[in-house]
Amino acid sequence: MKWDGVVTEQPHAGTVNLDRWRVSDILEVMNREDRRVAYAVKKEIPRIARAVEVIIKAMAAGGRLLYVGAGTSGRLAAIDAAECPPTFGVPEGMVQAIVAGGRTALWKAVEGAEDNVREAVRALKRRKLGRKDVVLGISASGIAPFVVRALEYTRGQGAPTIALTCNPKSPLVSLADISIVTSVGPEVIAGSTRLKAGTAQKMVLNMISTTVMVKLGKVHGNLMVDLKAGSQKLRRRSRQILKALLGVDDREADELLRKSGYSVRMALRREASPLRKSPSKKNRPTH
Repeated sequence: MKWDGVVTEQPHAGTVNLDRWRVSDILEVMNREDRRVAYAVKKEIPRIARAVEVIIKAMAAGGRLLYVGAGTSGRLAAIDAAECPPTFGVPEGMVQAIVAGGRTALWKAVEGAEDNVREAVRALKRRKLGRKDVVLGISASGIAPFVVRALEYTRGQGAPTIALTCNPKSPLVSLADISIVTSVGPEVIAGSTRLKAGTAQKMVLNMISTTVMVKLGKVHGNLMVDLKAGSQKLRRRSRQILKALLGVDDREADELLRKSGYSVRMALRREASPLRKSPSKKNRPTH
């Protein structure tokens, strides 16, 4: 598609003289624009819900969630994937991020990486992409060649595809089984999609991974009972979870954790009946 037709690349009509503004005025307009993000995400909840259902079904059958992104989108995907094992106790490979430019691109820009379509295919082949897996392509513009080619290849392998973009008329949308389009409009600085677009993508990724893990039984009530207590902070959190669910004191909670290899779920199994798999009606959210 034509570059001038990409919404996220359009100049913002209200910030053409941004470089002459006072600091407080720049901050005010950024904050005002950020308020649009939550509304744009809210409009996509039906599509997000469909994506979540597909991912739950795939993971329950032994599949994986593979994020594919470039630049800011790829880094946000890597953050979300990295946080799933310690938060929800899932295997390291269950949620993965494929980032254009590889690990180096996580901390600095790798010029031309998003144009390397061959590497997009090679990365999926290295992970032995199968029909049980789900590939979620993330690109604010929806035209990043690395991400577009990844979804093309995935479709050819018969695996489900999901797109997360801010451009409703992009190639990524036409390739995906489910398209989540957070239409946040032009950025305060034209084309700087680490701003509103990045915030929208982070919100959607949070919603997807969290809801998937809740429905897979990784959360009891609103407590992360499958977390990996690999630090003092997480051990304190684990202790508080056991105290809340079992009514024990600090000493008893610490002893249960020690005997269970610092696994909250194992500690609960030692001390109590199996966890409920679904909340009771009185605890369900109301709207």
